[in-house]
Amino acid sequence: MTTTGGAVTTAAWNWATLAIAVAAAIVAVELVRRVLKSRLIGERWALAGPFVRRCTWPGFASAVTGTVKAAYDPGMPGSGSHGFQRVLALLLIACVTWLLIQAAYAVTDVVLDRLTRVEGERNRRARRIRTQIALVRRVSAAVVVVLALGAMLFTFPQVRALGAGLLASAGIAGVVGGIAAQSTLGNLLAGLQLAFSDALRLDDVVVVEDEWGRIEELTLTYVALRLWDERRLILPVSYFTGNPFENWTRHESRILGSVYLRVDWSIPVDEVRTELYRALRENPLWDQKDWTLQVTDITPEGLVELRALMSAADSASAFDLRCDIREHLVKFVREKYPESLPRLRVDTPAR
Repeated sequence: MTTTGGAVTTAAWNWATLAIAVAAAIVAVELVRRVLKSRLIGERWALAGPFVRRCTWPGFASAVTGTVKAAYDPGMPGSGSHGFQRVLALLLIACVTWLLIQAAYAVTDVVLDRLTRVEGERNRRARRIRTQIALVRRVSAAVVVVLALGAMLFTFPQVRALGAGLLASAGIAGVVGGIAAQSTLGNLLAGLQLAFSDALRLDDVVVVEDEWGRIEELTLTYVALRLWDERRLILPVSYFTGNPFENWTRHESRILGSVYLRVDWSIPVDEVRTELYRALRENPLWDQKDWTLQVTDITPEGLVELRALMSAADSASAFDLRCDIREHLVKFVREKYPESLPRLRVDTPAR
């Protein structure tokens, strides 16, 4: 009777110790979280905010699981099956993997946030680095997950016994897997090629399939293009390595816009040129660099074609600037030189 009472007391003590250890782990993680959120650390260390935002729940999960695994004794009375120890090992691997991935994302979030705020001439290089970092961290996360799954499998003795056989058949499995996943692997390689060849970057302005838009998301498998009317065009990454497309911001975001007017021969070109320059100087969308007005053609209908060129900082500004200038010149010709509005001349035979 005394032995039974002692065993019960020991079991209760063991379970109480386990509960106290888990509570201590939770308190420790919470203290770290509060310190990182404090003004003393949070305002001085750029990584504090991203770590708190991304690593809080993975930290709690890893701390609790690791503490339980370290303090848990399979021989404790009332502890249940010995298989629980293996379940704890699997959970610990999963939680640590989750924590490592989120910590890596927190570090890169700081870099990406700083690159997002870069403007001017360095913006193109910043967007290239952002694209590369985004793809590399996705690849790294995938590699970590695969390694974690391998570590989980090798916790089973049966899998460890098959290790030699798996290594011997790795060549055959690689060939079979490569054939089965040829399209997926092609997209993965195409995504890396686009990122590191600097052919495509986040926020690049492109024209694809006669659609104008910006690169909103570039992953290892697909590219999301945000069109001018807020639609999304989703294309596989391999499309951009196998098909031609226009990249308006390949070297810089600055772009030239054009406005065409077809008017009568009586139009005073010098007056229109002077008015164009005045309108551009008053428009904040013009970057104060390039402009011109030229007679570029005579149409088959007998009209004079005027082309006004103007530069803007980016394609969105260029589009709005073209619309403003087109409206202004139409109003100018209509009010100042109505006799120069388009006319179609028809020769009729004399009777």
